[in-house]
Amino acid sequence: MTNTKQYLGARIQELRKHKKLKQSELAEIIGIDAKHMSKLECGRNYPSFDLLDKIAQALNSTPSELLDTEHLVAREELIERITERLKLSSDEKIRVVYKILREIL
Repeated sequence: MTNTKQYLGARIQELRKHKKLKQSELAEIIGIDAKHMSKLECGRNYPSFDLLDKIAQALNSTPSELLDTEHLVAREELIERITERLKLSSDEKIRVVYKILREIL
């Protein structure tokens, strides 16, 4: 992904799928055309602030949660960011992170 619109659209889609809603169902809930919803999720259009608020409410979220797209960057970028954060962490925190990773991977 390369731009803010695409990240925002991907995040809306991620949260919508988590709620087990179809794109058309979310569009109906927030009062827009399904084609417009598709354009938002594909990153072709930005939602207005009012629409962003409606989307957040429909997904039991907040506008700031919709804008939290940092985890959607490319795999290589995520690994680089994790590595940099680990380099700056204390030994204790690194051990905690290792334990967590060991459990989930």
